[in-house]
Amino acid sequence: ANSSIEFGLIGCGGRGTWIGGSFQEFAGARLVAMADVLPDRMESAGRRIGATPATRRYKGLMGYRELVDSRLDVVVIESPPYCHPEQAAAAIQAGKHVYMAKPVAVDVAGCQSIIASGEKAKGKLSFFVDFQFRARQVFRELAGRVHGGAIGRPVMGHVYYHTGRLRRKDQPGDTPAVARLRNWVFDKALSGDIIVEQNVHALDAGDWLLNARPVRAYGTGGRKARVDVGDCWDHFVVTYWYPEDVKVDFSSTQCIKGYNDICARVYGTEGTAEMHYGGLSAITGSQPWKGAEKDDTGRRGTIDNITNFVTEVRAGRLVNNAEEAAQSTLTAVLGRMAAYGQRIVTWDEMMKSTEVFDAQLELPSDGPLWHP
Repeated sequence: ANSSIEFGLIGCGGRGTWIGGSFQEFAGARLVAMADVLPDRMESAGRRIGATPATRRYKGLMGYRELVDSRLDVVVIESPPYCHPEQAAAAIQAGKHVYMAKPVAVDVAGCQSIIASGEKAKGKLSFFVDFQFRARQVFRELAGRVHGGAIGRPVMGHVYYHTGRLRRKDQPGDTPAVARLRNWVFDKALSGDIIVEQNVHALDAGDWLLNARPVRAYGTGGRKARVDVGDCWDHFVVTYWYPEDVKVDFSSTQCIKGYNDICARVYGTEGTAEMHYGGLSAITGSQPWKGAEKDDTGRRGTIDNITNFVTEVRAGRLVNNAEEAAQSTLTAVLGRMAAYGQRIVTWDEMMKSTEVFDAQLELPSDGPLWHP
């Protein structure tokens, strides 16, 4: 309990590097190992947050296996979502606590794998997925008031994630395989598309406020503005039906200029509750409540999650939100399936789906991503 928590970082891109640095700066944990398919990212991370010995920098697509089997306490998974189920299962099997980026997976099979890993961890290890809305006290207060009846019975909801396009990460001289990995966020198989990879924040907030999962969805969308990289769509429009016929209007963009917001809003018989990532939290109506005009959700929410996770691990108390995080990811998968098919898809139909995303990352041993 009094010793330093040692962790290994899988995925050393920009987000992973910041997360690794935050584990050290805010939670007093110690980085002892890194794994990444692209060695230059480990070198960059080492310069920014502290170098690890060359013997503990694990390269290649399977390098994570050496990391989870090495001597450390916590595995921090910041790789593309496609990789999460396999890497989390390996970490739990090796007896390591897991701290993982959202979403938990890109398809139903992956979500089921995460749920199984979470069950295996119970009573033995911590397994925590980093959703920032739920980390902030002001949003927890809002959700508690909604669940307590402050807006009456929910009637409908309005959930959205609108933002501009993300920056390409490929570099001059990259092979197509390397460029694809640097730009994984634009790749359907690696990311799950924007509704799963990014929009899951808003959908998680909607599930949270309604304290339920959807029963069916109908959707549409497409690829209209961002057509120069990858194969992900740049906008979605989905209608979700929740229990008691509560309808939720969801939309997202990842290509626009001039507007950015992440919001979950629920309209009830007695009032309206809303939460904005980085912004307003409030209830209006019969039982008004003013939470905050602004909130540092992204940065402080992540730091709160990290510090709480390490504190609990150090104290021997276990935290586990794997099933909850999988539900939110499945809500996003349901919307994607409905939008791709432009038809109504039920939750039960989705859960019976045998569709498995295959990123086809198998490469020859002498390929550009492998280093002896």
